[in-house]
Amino acid sequence: MLTFTYHPDYSYDFPDDHRFPMSKFRRLHDNLAGKGILDRVRLVAPEKASIDDLCRVHSRDYVTAIAEGSLDKRALRALRLPWSAHLAHRSFIAANGTLLTARNALQYGLACHMAGGTHHAHAAGGAGFCVFNDMAYTACTLLDSGEVERVLILDTDVHQGDGTARMLADQPGTFTCSLHCAQNYPHPKAQSDLDVPIQAGTDDDGYLDVLSSTLDRLLLTFAPDLVIYDAGADVHIDDALGKLSLSSAGMRERDRLVFERCHDAGAAVASVIGGGYDLDREALVERHAIPFEVAFEIASKLGLRLEKTVA
Repeated sequence: MLTFTYHPDYSYDFPDDHRFPMSKFRRLHDNLAGKGILDRVRLVAPEKASIDDLCRVHSRDYVTAIAEGSLDKRALRALRLPWSAHLAHRSFIAANGTLLTARNALQYGLACHMAGGTHHAHAAGGAGFCVFNDMAYTACTLLDSGEVERVLILDTDVHQGDGTARMLADQPGTFTCSLHCAQNYPHPKAQSDLDVPIQAGTDDDGYLDVLSSTLDRLLLTFAPDLVIYDAGADVHIDDALGKLSLSSAGMRERDRLVFERCHDAGAAVASVIGGGYDLDREALVERHAIPFEVAFEIASKLGLRLEKTVA
C-alpha cells in the first residue's frame, strides 16, 4: 500500500515573501489532490512528538526552548525563522511525520512524507530553517527500538546535511551520505560518512552518473534495511539557492533511480521533501511533487496497492 504522510498544521499563517516557503506544505497537498493522486493512496497524519521523544537526539535545553519560545537572539539568527507557537507546534509534529513515514516504508517498502529533511538542525540548536532533525530522530528511534539494524541517510538536497552528519557521527547502525553542491551553504562543511561534493552548474547527466555509482556502492557495501531519502527540490536549475542545473526531468529520473535501485536491493525507502526556494510558489510545488508522482507511477511495479483510503 502506498502511503503519504501529511498534517494540515505543517503550514500556517506566515509572510509569503519570506525566503522560507512555509505555505509549500499545504500547496503540495493541494497540488497532489488536484491531480487525483491522493484519491489513490493511503494518507496518514502523525501525532505530535513529546519533549522526551526529541531529547533522544536533541538537548533538553534546546527542545524546551523551542516549546516555550525562549530561544536567545543568537539562536534565532542561526535558525533564520521567527519563533511562534505555530512554528513550535508544526516542528514537533513534522519530526514524528518522518518517523511514521519510515515505519510505513518498513511495512510496505516505500512511503513519502510531505515535509521533513530538516538536516541543518544540530543536537543543541537549529540552523538554516531547520528546527528539529527529523532524519536523525527517526534513525535513532528505530535503531533503539530494534525495528531496524542499518539506516542509510541518502541526502540529495543541494546543501550538505551537516546537522545529520554531526548528530549521527558516533551512532552505530547509521551511514550518512550527502550529495551536495560544493560551492554552497553551509560553510564550513561537516564530515558525513560519505560526502559527494558536486560542482556548481552540474547538469542532469553529470549528476545522475554520480548518484547512480554512489548509490550502487552504498547498497552493496552497507546493505541498509531502511533508506531515509532527502529528495530536495533545490537541485533544480531555477532554484533561488541551488547553484546546480538539474531539470525537472532530471529530478524525476533521480527519484526513479533511488526508488527502484533501493527496491531491487531489498531496502525500504522513506522519502522527505527537503529544501526548495522560489518566489513562484506554484513552480516550486511542482518540483516538490515530483517524488510523489514518481512513487505513484511505479507503485504497481514495487508491489504496492493503490486505493483510496485515509487513516
